[in-house]
Amino acid sequence: MQSRGRRTGWQGGNHGAGRADHSVLRAHHPGRLGLVGRGSDAVADGGVDRAHRGAAVLEGVGGARVSRARYLPGYLLYRVLSGIFGLLPEPIMRRTGEGLGWLLSFVAGERRQMSARHLRRVAGEGADVDRLARQAFASYGRYWAETFWVRPRRLAAMAEHISIEGDDIVRAHRDQGGLILALPHLGNWEAAGIEAINLGLDLVAAAESLPNPLISDWFIAQRAVFGIDVVLVKAGASTELLSRLQEGKSLALPSDRDLKGRGVAVTFFGEETTLPAGPFVLAKRTGSPVLPVATYFRRGRGHHFVVRPPLDGEASVGEMAQQLAGHFEDFIRAHPTQWHLLQPLWPSDREEPM
Repeated sequence: MQSRGRRTGWQGGNHGAGRADHSVLRAHHPGRLGLVGRGSDAVADGGVDRAHRGAAVLEGVGGARVSRARYLPGYLLYRVLSGIFGLLPEPIMRRTGEGLGWLLSFVAGERRQMSARHLRRVAGEGADVDRLARQAFASYGRYWAETFWVRPRRLAAMAEHISIEGDDIVRAHRDQGGLILALPHLGNWEAAGIEAINLGLDLVAAAESLPNPLISDWFIAQRAVFGIDVVLVKAGASTELLSRLQEGKSLALPSDRDLKGRGVAVTFFGEETTLPAGPFVLAKRTGSPVLPVATYFRRGRGHHFVVRPPLDGEASVGEMAQQLAGHFEDFIRAHPTQWHLLQPLWPSDREEPM
């Protein structure tokens, strides 16, 4: 893949070459998130603290008031894991996450088989997809470990281990207004929020609304640590995202999975499926460029990001979607075991036995 912007030996080589100047992150990130004075293990104002308030109740679906007690067990598990992983040094955290993910692959039968099915499309019929699927679970374990481990006090150190190809593309378009960053579920996409701050982007992401509101709040708070504001996918979310984009904020939209199945038809790894229409519809309504982005783990510590030039804004929505699918194929083929998609994606995934 031809590099644009800075290059580094990101597969484990010299981490110094090509790094950004992250003084912007160190200078502005804490205040922007309202974390000053909250202690080194604070997560963010809001979400997590709300879950600890006395005998509070939550506003349930349809306005029904439901006791928060029913949501506590799942939420407390997340808090315990966050506490445990938060105590670990980075190398141990990373290897523990990978090891637990690899072990999980032996009991997550259907999910592992679905991952293997996807990886067969990527790597070809002759590939050892069972081995690749276990490696994908190890990578997914690393994602979760890092999610549990991250703290505001660790962001500057994380930034020192980030490299990026194509930052010049971002800089060339950021003054024109908000950008739409379209990503597949590779590596830890949320870590892109750290580099977004350095590049002068105010980042907003769309996220699924989870059944457990305490866990939803926890995820919102964790993404705020990475510098990402979150809009939950629900009624009115499209209007909210459009408004943020018109305000000059940039959107990070994971776009390789169409949750509702009402997206734009594309051919993806040889079979027709759909990609979510959001990035393309928002681009048409605002004139904002859609930049394909990949986020990878390094072999050791850190992350590497790849940004490609904007999709053709003059093309139709269907043509833009097919262009993005082509970029995603390239991104995923480069490091297939970092693709964390364990759910059905193509129609045949639901129709044929695994």
